This record gives sequence, C-alpha cells and structure tokens, in this order.
Amino acid sequence: MKNLLCIAVIFTVLAGCNKKESPVHKFKEVVITPIFTDTVSIRTLEIMNNGNNVAFAGDRGMYGLYDIKKDTWRTKQITYDSITPEFRAIAHTINDFFMITVANPALLYKTGNPGEMNVVYKEENEKVFYDSMKFWNNEEGIAVGDATDGCASIIITRDGGSNWTKVTCDKLPELKDGEAFFAASNTNIVVLGDETWIASGGSRCAILYSPDKGVSWQLFNTPFITGESAGIFSIDFYDRFNGFAVGGDFLKIEDDVNNKAITSDGGKTWTIVADNGGVGYKSCVQYVPNRNANEIVALGRTGISYTHDAGKTWKKLSDESFYTFRFLNDSVAYAAGNNKVAKLEFK
Repeated sequence: MKNLLCIAVIFTVLAGCNKKESPVHKFKEVVITPIFTDTVSIRTLEIMNNGNNVAFAGDRGMYGLYDIKKDTWRTKQITYDSITPEFRAIAHTINDFFMITVANPALLYKTGNPGEMNVVYKEENEKVFYDSMKFWNNEEGIAVGDATDGCASIIITRDGGSNWTKVTCDKLPELKDGEAFFAASNTNIVVLGDETWIASGGSRCAILYSPDKGVSWQLFNTPFITGESAGIFSIDFYDRFNGFAVGGDFLKIEDDVNNKAITSDGGKTWTIVADNGGVGYKSCVQYVPNRNANEIVALGRTGISYTHDAGKTWKKLSDESFYTFRFLNDSVAYAAGNNKVAKLEFK
C-alpha cells in the first residue's frame, strides 16, 4: 500500500486537452463493465494523470486508485482516532490528492509522505457537513459545506492545500433556513478559470457565484424544485456561459418536474426543461466533451439518461443505478455507486 498515494505525486489535471468540436452523434446505448466491487458506498471519483488513473474515496474510510492501462486496483482504509471517516468529496492538484469527510468532525486529508494521508484541516461543530471540493489551480482550492452560522461553510486554500481558511459570513450571501447542499456526487460545485458556481437545495435552490476564486460572491435564484429532500444535486458547465443542473427529490425518485434546468448566461438565469421527460431524480450530470454543449448525460438511482439537444428530450440508456461519474473522452466514462465502480462505453 506504500505506493497508493503516488497518485498525488504523478497525476496531472485531465482537462482541456482537445477542444475540437464534433457533430452530434446520438448515443443509442451504454455498455457497462464492472471494474471494482466491495462493500463501500462511493459518491466521488476523479480521472487523473492524463487519463491513466481513476481515484475514489467512500465510506468505511476507504479510498483507492485504478490503473486503467494495467487494469489493477490499489485500495486502503484509514481511521482517525476512533472515527471511521466517510468521504464524499475528493480533489487533486498536479502534486497532491485531497479528500474531505462528511459529518462532525470535518477532516480534510492531503497527501503526506509516500503512502500517507495527513489531516491539514479539522472543524468541529454539530452542524458541520462538507459536500464537495475543487481546485482552481495547483495552489488555490475550495470546499463547500452546509451552514453552521447562517451562511455556507466555505473553506479556501491559497498555498496548495497545506492551510485552509473559512470564509466569514460577512463575505457570503445569507442562506435561508433549511437551505443546504447535497453531498451526492461531488458535483454541486464547478470551477472554470477564476469562476465558481455552487448549487444549493432544500428550502431554496440557488447558485452561489464567485468571479474571482472566492474573493467576492453573488447569489442567483433558480426555479428548481424545493423541499427538505429536494433541490439541485449536480451542476456542470460546458464553458463559462452554458450550464446544466439536475436533481429532484431523493425520496420521490420518479417525480420529474422542475428538476432539470439550463443556463446560457453564466448561471444568472435558469430555465426548466423537459418536465415529465422520463428522467426522474438524478444525482450527477456531465456534458459530453467536445459536443457543442448539446450532449449531456445524467445518472442516479433512476438509471442513466442522455440528451443530444441540450436537455429538450431525453433517452434512458440504462436502469442501472450509480451516484457519480466522469468522462474520460467523448465516449468513455467511469462511474461509481453503492459497492461498485464501472466503465461506461457510450455507443
């Protein structure tokens, strides 16, 4: 296990390698190949090292690394004192790997010595619950969690993840009572360049937006479904203008109204699309790379669905349940769920 966290030493960000656009190709099916099974709930994974590795972290303190070319896994379990951590968010820079726990206390781990993960941030509060984490670049990163004092819990690093500082509420929009964030797929936050979008749910569904890597913040309302178990669970942006949001009510997973929305102005305004379109509750959405913001895949407990016309119409490709996924290229993705990781080949 000593070499497991060499992932943090060798990976580089998988993004922006090929921006050439391709015509719509209309997926007709998805071939699902299991590559990992174990007793672990996995709600976050990332493709790293120029597409050579898939990393995940889950409950039971488990995290792992998959070598795509060698088709081999390395996994490890950790504890903190008497606590068995549950992870629902991971992130990476070119040098380091990070994962943060849900619930109290919040524990943010960073790569340490080879084979080691060190806690670099700890927060104790009965309300603490961190949901997602991303990096703008190799030095600056952000994690978001539910409110502990009337505003979103947002912590930011400016030194490569060694130190994290919590943003004070006077710098952030006030949240409504019952407004929160969902730790369903590590995709309720998007960063592009200096910009950041964070989606909320519960009593209000809004977008927290920062144009300057978390220095200043604005709030944009959305027409999304609200409720104690409802809201926006996942967002993705194809570019700084075009974005898509999915979600619904995880206690009423077949409901399909006000749970899909699109923006073309950078998240300022959102339009509901495809009500009763046969999609249902979804916990993760991703644009198909290099497809002109037209092709989108969303998945969750209700299966895998696909649109080729920017969300107007949808086709169900599979009934199989997953929590989260990431594209390797425009036809291959990796997905994770309850007790599994799988390769998805779209055809």
